[in-house]
Amino acid sequence: MAAAVVGPGPAAEELSLLEKSLGLKKGNKYSGQGERKTPVLQMNNGPSLTGLTTIAIHLVKQAKKEQLLGSTTEEKAIVQQWLEYRVTQVDKQSSKEDIRLILKDLNSYLEDKVYITGHNFTLADILLYYGLHHIIADLTVQEKEKYLNVSRWFNHIQHYPGIRQHLSSIVFIKNRLYNTH
Repeated sequence: MAAAVVGPGPAAEELSLLEKSLGLKKGNKYSGQGERKTPVLQMNNGPSLTGLTTIAIHLVKQAKKEQLLGSTTEEKAIVQQWLEYRVTQVDKQSSKEDIRLILKDLNSYLEDKVYITGHNFTLADILLYYGLHHIIADLTVQEKEKYLNVSRWFNHIQHYPGIRQHLSSIVFIKNRLYNTH
């Protein structure tokens, strides 16, 4: 039985943003597959690719920016881990409680990190930023303060050149983000 192909969905929009941030020419055609609108990239000269992270990794390699996939074996594994987290946890959240747990986990993880892998900007930062944008946009000032490490990281990523593009800029109270107690 063939999977139903539907409109592209939000992941396809993210992939278009990623393409642009990587400096790739537009031209890839995305569709969505199934109820969850899993993104599909139809290749000109071969089989189609399915899944957000699979397509994203392909685009990074196409742009010859492999450093975004990690530069050491450990960093590559961390990028892979967080891309998986994005698809299995962030994309599947369905309640306020799910969101709270994701933000709590991420807040704790980011306590001593500038980027997801530590000190290097990677694809994990980009895709987590895109995946969390609508969630962070809905947080109150108090909630942003509760998840200070997430807020600091998110604010940093949204100001990274070429990443935010047309997405709304989220406002944070800066003196709270960078205070050291």
